[in-house]
Formats: sequence, C-alpha cells, structure tokens
Amino acid sequence: MSKGDPAVDALDLARWQFAITTVYHFLFVPITIGLSVVVAGFHTQYLRKRNPEMLRLSKFFGKLFTINFALGLVTGIVQEFQFGMNWSAYSKFVGDIFGAPLAFEALLAFFMESTFLGLWIFGWGRLPEKIHVACIWMVHIGTVLSAYFILAANSFMQHPVGYKYNAATGRAEMTNFVAVLTNKVQLVTFPHVLLASYMCGGAMVMGVGVWLLHKKKATIDRDMYRKAARVGAVVTIVAGLGVAISGDTQGKVMTEVQPMKMAAAEALYTTRDSCAEFSLFTVGSLNGQKEKFAVTVPCLLSFLATGSFNGEVKGVDQLKKELPAQIDAAAQQRGEPLKYVQPADAVFTPNIPLAYWSFRLMIGIGMFAALIGVAVLWLTRKGRFATPRWLVWACIAAPLLPVFGNSFGWIFTETGRQPWLVYGVLTTSSGVSPTVSAATVLTSMVVFTVLYAVLAVVEVKLFLDYTKRGAEPFHEVEQRSDDDTLAFSY
Repeated sequence: MSKGDPAVDALDLARWQFAITTVYHFLFVPITIGLSVVVAGFHTQYLRKRNPEMLRLSKFFGKLFTINFALGLVTGIVQEFQFGMNWSAYSKFVGDIFGAPLAFEALLAFFMESTFLGLWIFGWGRLPEKIHVACIWMVHIGTVLSAYFILAANSFMQHPVGYKYNAATGRAEMTNFVAVLTNKVQLVTFPHVLLASYMCGGAMVMGVGVWLLHKKKATIDRDMYRKAARVGAVVTIVAGLGVAISGDTQGKVMTEVQPMKMAAAEALYTTRDSCAEFSLFTVGSLNGQKEKFAVTVPCLLSFLATGSFNGEVKGVDQLKKELPAQIDAAAQQRGEPLKYVQPADAVFTPNIPLAYWSFRLMIGIGMFAALIGVAVLWLTRKGRFATPRWLVWACIAAPLLPVFGNSFGWIFTETGRQPWLVYGVLTTSSGVSPTVSAATVLTSMVVFTVLYAVLAVVEVKLFLDYTKRGAEPFHEVEQRSDDDTLAFSY
C-alpha cells in the first residue's frame, strides 16, 4: 500500500483512537482497584476497634472511590464497542476466544462489583454491620476478578494458547478455556498489575492525607489524616516492592515469548552473548539505532531477561532475521494461512524509542512514588506532623505518579508487541475494519476525545471538591427500622 492509501490512514487513526480511549480509561482502573481495598480496610478496622476515625475515613475515601468508579464505568463502555467499529476483522478472527473472558468480566465481575457497591453505599444502618462491611470487600473482589478476566483476554494477544485454526471458517476457535485463563503471560501479568493498582490506591490515600494534614493544622482531625497518610505510604511502599518483584518475573516470561519486545526495551540492536548491560539513561539518534551517551549498569539486562548475569540477550538485528521464519513455521504447523505473517524488516520491529522510554518511565515513576512514601513515614514517625512544603507538593503529585507509571507500562506492553495484534498470528493491519473509512474513524475519535475531556473536567472538579471538604463529622451509624426509606448515605 502507498503512504497515502485511505486504508493506511484508517488504520493509523483506529490505532490512535484505541490508544487514546484505552490510556484514558486506564487512568481510573488502578485507582478503583487500589482504593477499594483501602476503603474496605478502614471499614473493617472500624468494625473491629470501633474507632470513629476509621469510620470517617472509610466514608470519606468511599466518596472518592465512587466518583472514580463512575468515571471508569463510563469510559470503559467505549472500549468494547471499538472491537466492532474499528477492529471487526480482528473480532471476526478471534472473537470466540477474546469474547469469552470479556463476557465473564461483564456478566460476573462487573455486576458483582456494581451490585455490592450499591448495597454498601445505601446500606449504612440498613444492613447488619458484618454483612455491610462484607459488601465493600465483595466490591474489591469484583474489581480483582474484572482485572483478571480482562488481562486473560490481553494475555492471549501476547501469547496465544488454547485455540485452533478452522480453515473452513477462517477463524480461530477456542479449544481450552482453562488454558486461556492460565496462560503463562497471564499468571505473571495479573499480580504485577494488581500490585501496581494497590500502589495507585495507596498513593492516592497518602497524597490526600498529607494535603489535608497540612491544610488542617489547627483542627482536631490532624491525627486522623496523619494515620491516613501513613496507611497510604505503607501500602505504596509494600505494593511497590511487590511490583518490582513481579515485574522481574514478568520480564523473563516476556523475553521467552516475545524476545523482540525485550530487545526494543533496551534498544539493543546487537546480540550480547553474556553480561548485557542495562542503560538507565541514553542519548541517541531519533530512531534509537546510534548511542551517543549512556549511563549503564553492567550485566543487569542479562539478569532481567534470563535470570542470570551471564545470560544471552538477542538483539534486534538478529531477531529480525530469525523470528519471521520461526513464526512462519509455527503458523504452518497450526494450519494457519500465511497471509497473517509479514516478515519484512520494515514492519517487524516495534517503535524502538517509544518502547525504550516508556519502559524506563514506567520503572522510574513507580520508584519515585515509593520514595515519597518512605519520606512520609519518616517525617510522620513517632506521632510527628511534619509536612514541609516540598513534601506537600510531592504528595500532590504522588497519586498521579503510579497512575502514569501504569499507563507507560501499558504503552510499552502494547506498542512493544507490534506489528502484531495477536502475537505471531494476526497483524495489526489485518485486524482493522475493512469497510470503515478514515473520515468515520476520525469523526468518532474527535467525538470521544472531546467527551473524555469534558468527563475529565467533571472528574477533577468532583474529586477536588470532596477532597477539600475532608471527612464528615462522626455520627454513630444507627440501625434503621424496616419501615425507613432506603436513602443515599452521603
């Protein structure tokens, strides 16, 4: 196809639209998962200790959680529609497999979390206390299950298993749903994403707690916000350690199933037989092929990729020669048509600079958030209330840091897989809707982007308004009679 071909334009626009809507939606997802467990923890502590502060924190952060949940719900609806609008060829080819975990997510996980969230919001004083607190835990479990099923669908795209190709229908058909759910990529991706989400929730509680602690210095609530900040800091640090450990495991599996992605993450063009160095920072050419200056750690890339400091890490140049033939042979063995394989060098390599920097931003931003958590714990130790201005500004940024780290991680995961929609099976160019014009995609992209911008303003306004108010005064929860009207507790 020529560069000006309308189909190429439609493909590029469809990719941009999916990237914009996905990254925007995923700003809310990890906060929802992380905040739900912290809110559940506060509510449980109130039930156990009868500490009024825990009840107030549970209701306060419950409001912020509900706002975030609502925006995540609205933005998430668009995601699944795009598979039919812009990616119908992909949906037709792998719909039997990809649709199964998404159906479980919608029919089981989403209804579970939304139903129990309603019971928790409207159940204050209406439900028995133990059942009421169980509701918020069920909300959290629902968010976790939702993440698991969605990641199972994505993991199939990274490492397709549990299917066969039907030559008569020209489609991939599922043969083993358990294999899809227990994909080796899924088993390392899920804990990594879950822990990263806990990090987002912890950073949110830490940031809000420190800001309110600083703003309400003369109030009796200082100790409550100090506790909230410390709880958030602990969650951020512990989850951050878990993210580092699970990420190390994920990197080794990624190298096994997608060696080109690891080579792209380091912009490694030449194979290193042993002790491959990892660059912390590099200045090079725009295409990433020539290095001008770099700060490196000897042998670290070998360890990240293989688990051994002397392990071999294959470079882009060697993989461009080896992988097309390997993927072609695997497709022949499965009986799949070779039209889905494009071994040309020009399309087989992902965007190297994007993979390189998104990988480092993911790691660096996450580490910075954990360091802020350490600073919060140190400055608030032994009953202290130290909130220097630099810490306040750092904690204002803290809720956004792990969220952006998550986003850069997804950008690396998805762009590093290119040019494949389903690795080794279906290319991105083969999955786009064949009859959708560039103008149609552009129109929907503009509409969705403007709508998301409006929703962003609403989200930020609501979030800041409720944050400035702080926690409501303590009121003992009274059990209402059966004749009372069920009302919104906030």
